[in-house]
Amino acid sequence: MWAGVARHRRIHRLGLGQGTALFVGAVLGPGVLALPRLAAAAAGPASLVAWGTLLALSVPVSLTFAALGARFPGNGGVATFAASAFGRHAAAVVGWWFFLAVPIGVPAGALIGGEYVGAALGLDGTATARVACALVLAVFVANYIGLRLSGAVQLLFVVVLIGLLVAAVAAAAPDVEVRHFVPFAPHGWTGVASAAGVLFFAFAGWEAASTLSAEFRNPRKHLPWATVMTLIVVGVLYLGLAVTTVGVLGDRAATSPVPLASLLERGIGGAADAITAGAAVFLTFGALNTYLAGGARLGAALASHGALPRLLAKGGAAGEVPRRSLTLLALLAGLVTAVTLVFHVDLDALMRATAACLAAVTIVGTAAAVRILPPRTAGRRVAMAATAFAVVVLASCGVFLVFPVAVALVVVAVTGGGARRAATVPAAAPQESPA
Repeated sequence: MWAGVARHRRIHRLGLGQGTALFVGAVLGPGVLALPRLAAAAAGPASLVAWGTLLALSVPVSLTFAALGARFPGNGGVATFAASAFGRHAAAVVGWWFFLAVPIGVPAGALIGGEYVGAALGLDGTATARVACALVLAVFVANYIGLRLSGAVQLLFVVVLIGLLVAAVAAAAPDVEVRHFVPFAPHGWTGVASAAGVLFFAFAGWEAASTLSAEFRNPRKHLPWATVMTLIVVGVLYLGLAVTTVGVLGDRAATSPVPLASLLERGIGGAADAITAGAAVFLTFGALNTYLAGGARLGAALASHGALPRLLAKGGAAGEVPRRSLTLLALLAGLVTAVTLVFHVDLDALMRATAACLAAVTIVGTAAAVRILPPRTAGRRVAMAATAFAVVVLASCGVFLVFPVAVALVVVAVTGGGARRAATVPAAAPQESPA
């Protein structure tokens, strides 16, 4: 998700093709390298139902954010819409959900890259953890010195990821076996709900439609089409990968830490491990770099509006590096990483906690659309459906809902007084799309 949000800062006047590529990159990410295994572990072959359901639910959600972005072009995103619909406290809560998802998501992404490297090089658990820590350290150092990957390089990472997924599906498809789909739901339908909770991590990113809207040459025309094309591409890739992972690997789908490499072995043999490991490192670094850059700037923006201590606002201007906000993220990410390694917190838990925050953000965004889109319009009706569907997905997060609820309570308590003196987040206002 953050990759899409941060990336738009350096690419201007997007057309349909480039905008679609950025949207695909905002939804896809290194998480997809591990999610087929986590979903299969939760639901077995019935995880395909969770994949299909979330794809279906993504239609009204993505179209809602496209409608918001087309009608209110700007870079404020969900926080701006929340401020317009529900006030400054709601905007602060949404901002904190985004901000605190970063120090959880960064270690999760680094663990994915570490697992692929560890599997390729035959490393033990300790060495794999060191690789993950090195990736976390590398992205923080890169951001402290102000390193930014060019838009062309970012898009190259997206192309590489899509190429890997297509190659894996094509190589493995002939080996799909029907017997691997029986029994279909070994963990019952509660397993499907559990799989949906972790898979929302893969479908977060549609709010990038609203934050990228101002960069389109013609948001009203290009934004909806870019969203539809992204839905098609992502849907084909996700379902293809999910079906082949279960159909080819069978029981191994739930245990293999590197399912993509296992699928590629069907087509290119022993070189698959090294290729996917190398790609995973570059994809992980690229995604985490922009993920962290966006999170640090968000922290500075929250501080400037009184939702975080004012001293964290320094460095938030265009062209500057928000090192104070970045330092806070470094401390939080270091704490999460240490707790993860010391107490052996698994990747599944990290991704579910992140997904719970992002699902909560989605609900606020779609509910805001219900309030600020014109009544008795198709966009508002779609937003109502999207909100209802998002509530169902949020419920599937189970015990991990404690995290966004606790964050919301803390934000209201902390900002109740200080935010009165702060500038509010600008409300969304309709703008004409540039010609």
